[in-house]
Amino acid sequence: MSSGQPASPTATIKPTDLRGILKYVPRFQGQIFVIAADGAVVADENFANILLDIAVLKSLGIKVVMVHGIGQQIRDLSRLRNLPISDDSGEGPTDPATLDLAIRASSRVSHQILEGLTQAGLKCAITNAVRAVPMGILKGTDLQFTGRVDRIDKEFLQQLIQNGVVPILQPIGFDRDGRTLRLNSDLLARELAESLGATKIVFLTQAAGLEIDGEIRRDIPVEVLAALLEKDASAFAGRIRSKAREAVAAILAGVPRVHLVDGGIHDGLINEIFSNVGVGTLIYGNDYQQIRRATRRDVRAIYNLLRNAVKREELVHRTQQAIEKNIDQFFVYEIDENLIAAVSLAFYPDKPQLAELGSLYVLPFYHGRGLGKKMVAFACREAHQRGATQVVALSTQSFAFFTGVCGFEEAGKEILPEARLKAYEESARNSRILVRKAG
Repeated sequence: MSSGQPASPTATIKPTDLRGILKYVPRFQGQIFVIAADGAVVADENFANILLDIAVLKSLGIKVVMVHGIGQQIRDLSRLRNLPISDDSGEGPTDPATLDLAIRASSRVSHQILEGLTQAGLKCAITNAVRAVPMGILKGTDLQFTGRVDRIDKEFLQQLIQNGVVPILQPIGFDRDGRTLRLNSDLLARELAESLGATKIVFLTQAAGLEIDGEIRRDIPVEVLAALLEKDASAFAGRIRSKAREAVAAILAGVPRVHLVDGGIHDGLINEIFSNVGVGTLIYGNDYQQIRRATRRDVRAIYNLLRNAVKREELVHRTQQAIEKNIDQFFVYEIDENLIAAVSLAFYPDKPQLAELGSLYVLPFYHGRGLGKKMVAFACREAHQRGATQVVALSTQSFAFFTGVCGFEEAGKEILPEARLKAYEESARNSRILVRKAG
């Protein structure tokens, strides 16, 4: 058995690893990704590499919509012209001077993206596809020229996308009379993803991901993030708070996955999308995390998952044929359609009250997140539902995990059924025999 120690977050796939990338292509082909880059990311020297990453996505049949922020550019213009601004995010009041700077900043940034995508060989277009309405007066504050999305011209954008064009959306909208309003780019990205039925929103920011209690979370269920925002939204830094809030709203509205990625990391966008580890934070709905019964299609993935533990003599070697023969005994833990943990549960005709838990393994990157304990708890509940009263586990290296974390106690070998006892003695592994109540 292997429970392991926490591993440092490093990307396991390089853009040059075509085998790693190509396994994702059938899943992502034809789907729409909304890429939302903060103004500070556009200003970063790595942004040219991000645009090349977007060209890679397009070459693989992924449809891309670009949204950009302008906070950094508004602040720069404010200092350059010595003009105070009322708000740089599109969430607070936008006075006439700030609106003027926002229009100028948007034009500059959109042109920069247009130029970069053109150099990457892509067709693209800056659009006026967003109709907005003024936010009005909130909590006694007149937000002036700050707006919210009223309508997105979905048909227009879809026509561009179908013709291979990358639409570029500014954080600027127009009301019914054509007057300009300032928009928050995070909100705009969410509205676009919902309207277009996007599969992903990727927020490119200056943060390494979603930081909670001083630790970057590499993945988090939407219900957990929603509860944290409800409990204390101020615990999240301002720009990250906005993205976390819009991520929750997007997923609850049907967008399956939202990513937060450091836009300053070379190849970060590619590594985040084409890896089951990633370099940022994945926020996901319940459909993208589950423990389920394994099927024959999982045989090779289970074999590859367990192979490293077998090399370290943490688990008994099983051939692919043996796994396939007993596939009905396996359960797998899946995040975003990737297998990251497995466990088996065997029953004995001559001792039906006993079930044996085996082949427990969690990918090292996911150690320290309670997944091993979750897999054990699931197996024990499954054993109880199928009539067992006790669950036994044999371990040579992880017995402390079973006794200290999962509630097992050491037992004598006489607890094993006769056939299993014979196999145990013939293996000469001298595994600790551990037992706990099923359920």
